[in-house]
Amino acid sequence: MQNVMIVGAGKGGTAILKILTESEVLKVHAVIDRNLDAPGILIAQEEGIKTGTSWLPFLKENIDIIIEVTGNENVFQELRNSKKKKTVLIPGSVAFLVSKLMEEKEELIVKHQNESYQQELIFDAANDGMVVIDNQGKVILFNKRAQDIMGVRKEQAIGKFVMEVIPTTRLPHILKSRRIEANQEMVLSNDRKIITTRIPIIEENGTIIGAFAVFKDITEVVNLAEELTDLREIQTMLQAIIHSSDDAISVVDENGRGILINPAYSRITGLTQEQVIGQPATADISEGESMHMKVLQTRRAVRGVPMRVGPNKREVIVNVAPIIVKGKLKGSVGVVHDVSEIKSLNRELNRARQLIRKLEAKYTFEDIIGQSDEMMLAIDQAKLGAKTPATVLLRGESGTGKELFAHAIHNASDRKYNKFIRVNCAAISETLLESELFGYEEGAFSGAIRGGKIGLFEEANNGSIFLDEIGELSVNTQAKLLRVLQEKEIMRVGGTKPVIINVRIIAATNVNLEKGIAKNSFREDLYYRLNRMPIQIPPLRNRKEEIPPLCERIIQKISRDYGRNVEGITKAALLQLMGYDWPGNVRELENILGRAIIFMNYYETFIDVHHLPELKNKKIGTEPALYSNDSFGLDRTLSEMMDEYEGKIIQQTLFRLNGNKTMTAKALGLSVRNLYYKLEKYNLEKNSMQ
Repeated sequence: MQNVMIVGAGKGGTAILKILTESEVLKVHAVIDRNLDAPGILIAQEEGIKTGTSWLPFLKENIDIIIEVTGNENVFQELRNSKKKKTVLIPGSVAFLVSKLMEEKEELIVKHQNESYQQELIFDAANDGMVVIDNQGKVILFNKRAQDIMGVRKEQAIGKFVMEVIPTTRLPHILKSRRIEANQEMVLSNDRKIITTRIPIIEENGTIIGAFAVFKDITEVVNLAEELTDLREIQTMLQAIIHSSDDAISVVDENGRGILINPAYSRITGLTQEQVIGQPATADISEGESMHMKVLQTRRAVRGVPMRVGPNKREVIVNVAPIIVKGKLKGSVGVVHDVSEIKSLNRELNRARQLIRKLEAKYTFEDIIGQSDEMMLAIDQAKLGAKTPATVLLRGESGTGKELFAHAIHNASDRKYNKFIRVNCAAISETLLESELFGYEEGAFSGAIRGGKIGLFEEANNGSIFLDEIGELSVNTQAKLLRVLQEKEIMRVGGTKPVIINVRIIAATNVNLEKGIAKNSFREDLYYRLNRMPIQIPPLRNRKEEIPPLCERIIQKISRDYGRNVEGITKAALLQLMGYDWPGNVRELENILGRAIIFMNYYETFIDVHHLPELKNKKIGTEPALYSNDSFGLDRTLSEMMDEYEGKIIQQTLFRLNGNKTMTAKALGLSVRNLYYKLEKYNLEKNSMQ
């Protein structure tokens, strides 16, 4: 058990003290505060924990962890300089955050346990036996009714292969066939007769994740139907039996008139005894034909017939068997299974799964690392854009984090609880892109599915759609996208009626759209619609001061994903990364760090220089001359020569400052926005990226 010293006994220190006193792996050794009447000091004294006004004497004792909660930066620095090398110093904010996360974790566990308990109550309250297996055939659910029918305890069934529990089961076959087997008769090893329905559990993507069986014990009812000799003599006994059942049961005579129903029948159908007894067997049917009449005509039992009964049109499955006494037909008995509630729950589950899959905006502005002026400007602009419905155009080189910005903008907007659809315009062929974006009607083209298909714009209705690589759209698709922006409506392929939509468009590009306009490959009118709120995301080489925190975040993520224990990167390796120009930006940085971690030995915890590949910058030519004699020709105007002179000054300053636009703007007394304007004006953007 590790010893902990808490420095600061105010509100934060007290909260941490209360949490640690319940820990089985950490022991609070001492609590320090200048005020001996602080609440944390008083609690520590009650618990028999050492207290004091100075932390210095306690450093000589065996202290493993120091938690500083004073909030005083000087105290934190003094502790860091005075503590033993092996002693861990944790800022109070971090400790408090960890404690909060632990509390939330415990709350979530309790909530999950309560929900699981409620679900078990529901399953155990059902009068149907239920057995659920996973895709390996192991039992994962076995309710109380199944225990009663099978004669097997739940503890003996859970986790075992289903055929070890129910040797005659066909659930493994259902996993292979992926087909429903409804209302099948089955005799168990204990001679009980059941009616069972076996259903595969298949996700929407076609993956089978298990199967389940719902069954009822019909031993008593079937035996009565098969062995009945005198319906009127044993009617009282039959009434007692079926009245005790939660299953809906109805009995008719040989003429098809009702003679007996149980309370469960009235509950499911909504019909009273007066409305059924003495009435034709069709009195309870709202949709479908009477199975009682069919059985009386054919003298054969029917199983698993779906119907709707009663004024509320309740969905049920009906099993009806003839009552034959000494070869003479005396009537029929029906068992009605209510499946409306199960179907309703399945529909709700499917809707929940669909919603979870569509809410894919995973990142927020807190996930974006930014310290440079250019990056902070981009983040501030994105936050401002998130609060408006305006179209946002994210511009920047490949790998700078444009999709991260798109996620954050959606999650910071009032559309965050609606869908976030991502589309890579360059990854879908031109022939498919239009139908994917706008959908199509039935018969619009060869291979179109029956009923047509809604497009991604309709699917993103009331949410956001992220169009990556917008510069790769064909001119024809650009025209349709312009209509979406102007009219807020789309037209399906093969359709004749426009569909009104409410979608926020976030576009991104790593190409120069202005050049596309000049080459007639990009529509100018669409450009002005998209460029209403442009956000320029700077490349990594212009914000190298962010490489250390980026490395820390990336290493943590990759280590967690790969199951490694890499703690960080050495200064020498970091200097090597800082000297590289990163043409692939953050994506390239993540690739290099991931490759380094893969090839590290398991006992190594820090990435060093020898783990990194050789990083070579592209060769840069000699520093450009400020001017030459040829620059000043007699055939040029003063304005032209001044522009050229200004452009060369900017180019030379950029060269001297290694392409850092923020420092260049400060050195020349310009704003960053004005510098970008001049880079475009003098066509220096490429040179600045070298």
